[in-house]
Amino acid sequence: MPEGSYKRLFTHFLAAGGDRLHFAAHSHHLWPDVAREAQLQAFDEAARHVDGKWEPIFGELWPRAAGHVARLLSLPDPGTVCFGPNVHDFLLRILSGLPGGRIWNVLTTDGEFHSLRRQMARLVEAGRVRQTIVPTEPFDTLAERFSSELAQDDFDLVYASHVFFDSGYVFEELPGILNEAPLGTVCVVDGYHGFLARPTDFSAAAGRVFYTSGGYKYAMSGEGVCFLHAPPGIVERPLDTGWFAGFAALEAAMPGQVPYPTDGQRFLGATFDPTGLYRFVAVQDMLEREGLTPLVLHNHARALSDRFLGGLERKRPLGLSAEQLVPARHVERRGNFLTFRRPDAGELKAKLWDAGVITDCRADRLRFGFGIYHDAADVDRLVARLEELAR
Repeated sequence: MPEGSYKRLFTHFLAAGGDRLHFAAHSHHLWPDVAREAQLQAFDEAARHVDGKWEPIFGELWPRAAGHVARLLSLPDPGTVCFGPNVHDFLLRILSGLPGGRIWNVLTTDGEFHSLRRQMARLVEAGRVRQTIVPTEPFDTLAERFSSELAQDDFDLVYASHVFFDSGYVFEELPGILNEAPLGTVCVVDGYHGFLARPTDFSAAAGRVFYTSGGYKYAMSGEGVCFLHAPPGIVERPLDTGWFAGFAALEAAMPGQVPYPTDGQRFLGATFDPTGLYRFVAVQDMLEREGLTPLVLHNHARALSDRFLGGLERKRPLGLSAEQLVPARHVERRGNFLTFRRPDAGELKAKLWDAGVITDCRADRLRFGFGIYHDAADVDRLVARLEELAR
């Protein structure tokens, strides 16, 4: 196997793909082999324990998973971490804990994922939310403009991405900005495109700011295993709550009140499929054994993306060029994918799909993602296939 290649960790997905070139690591990362073993482990332990399976899940598996999240984000306490099936569930639970009886004032950006965008649009439509949307571009003034908007009004919720899904731009100042927000404002960082794609030290903001991400992308764990870091003392009693949140509510409740735990498990809902937790722990154990830190993962993806851009410079197959990049090529603040702004992005994505090149587009933006299941030879094959399509 070539030097700098980690294909040995992904034999099942790669063998099943045949000649497929999967360059959508930012959208759906291939699963390493240990995820398959973890899937079988989940089945076997359910068979062994049946009704009693939740005790080892909450007593052993959950703490290991939370420990990995805390280690990777430099959180001071893994107890602040809660797991759930998707990020949208956490958003709804946070919203349910905002003050009632008034229209919520929300600050966000135009670079947020569809889940937040759609939910906010519906709440605005229903007269429940007044929303301020800060354009992400121009990127070099984003921090200043976002901070200015935050200072001009009293917001109930501020929600923004650490790495934007439609460009890959890293909003490095965001945790620091939110950490200084007024105490009555609930602040959330969407870390889905940053977690395990860029080194992230969240320790300075951990006592003030929520952070959410999940396993579908760079955590390589598939669906159903998202997480929320919930700082203590903020949104202590979400209105949207499920019976699983009662498991850890050991402290005495005030008369007539539903009890809540004080740690991250106050954001639990009801019964969930724990299989994703098995996959998440297995994959994070593997990455730790292999020495694949977020910095190593990012540097690997960055080297491959640079190689891809170098290949495009030779012949600009299908008209692709570095001049179309969002943000511009020289910008160092980039996640693990490249975004090309093109009016024909949808057509080109479909053409690539038919040729066995899996990527994706968002409106006029074509995205290529790079992961540790790629090596230099894969990038060269990608460029060659693009050149064949251009003939």
